[in-house]
Amino acid sequence: MATNDTIADMLTRIRNATMARHQTTEVPSTKMTRSIAKVLMDEGFIASYEEVGEGVKRQLVLSLKYKGKGRRPIITTLKRVSKPGYRVYSSCKDLPRVLGGIGIAIVSTPNGIMTDREARKSGVGGEVLCYIW
Repeated sequence: MATNDTIADMLTRIRNATMARHQTTEVPSTKMTRSIAKVLMDEGFIASYEEVGEGVKRQLVLSLKYKGKGRRPIITTLKRVSKPGYRVYSSCKDLPRVLGGIGIAIVSTPNGIMTDREARKSGVGGEVLCYIW
């Protein structure tokens, strides 16, 4: 099925998989979803990701992380900020701090996809894609 908003699709699949306590979830592989998966792994929200399949049927398999005996998910909330019909841009000085620094904002900058902290440190702004905590 074709989708216009691959980022919202990815966030929804992760949200649904964590609510159902699944160990892994599959997401269609694009440059954007690979970059977001890399940021999520670097920040410790997912354990790992790998690309499977060939051609148009490529998928990213994300291994989700849980903590404790109750298997509480590491990711509690995923919120899409910039949407196809409403783009949200921010300068490096105005980048939002998610929950006072506990969460992250994923930002699409001229230097690539990065967290709000990395963008502030690099002195670049861009499109605020989503919040995760």
